[in-house]
Amino acid sequence: MSKPDELLVDIAARVESAHSSRMSLTVVTHGAVITGRLAPESVWRKRVSEVLTDSADLSAFSAVFDAPAEKDGPPSHLHFHVARILQGTMGIPETGGMYRVAIEDVSAWTVGDFSYSDH
Repeated sequence: MSKPDELLVDIAARVESAHSSRMSLTVVTHGAVITGRLAPESVWRKRVSEVLTDSADLSAFSAVFDAPAEKDGPPSHLHFHVARILQGTMGIPETGGMYRVAIEDVSAWTVGDFSYSDH
């Protein structure tokens, strides 16, 4: 098991403690590039729960995300919202999605988010 990047853990902890969703970040994990804004885990869980509740097929799963997050030690995951997986000349999904990434799986990162333009 690799040791998580202390700077990245500190960024995640500051997002959690300030309950801020204004920090933009781009990470590389298992070859995928994910770019977007970080959210505190509680905000991320609430939003995922809302999306699932509104789904006829997936509403039964919303309760999983309503459970409070366990807070033992420093953050172990980054919680992205309004995020995209960059693929070729586009971001998927175009409108942004919700992603949870284990900090120990991040192989590279930079502050800020990327977007593509056809012009």
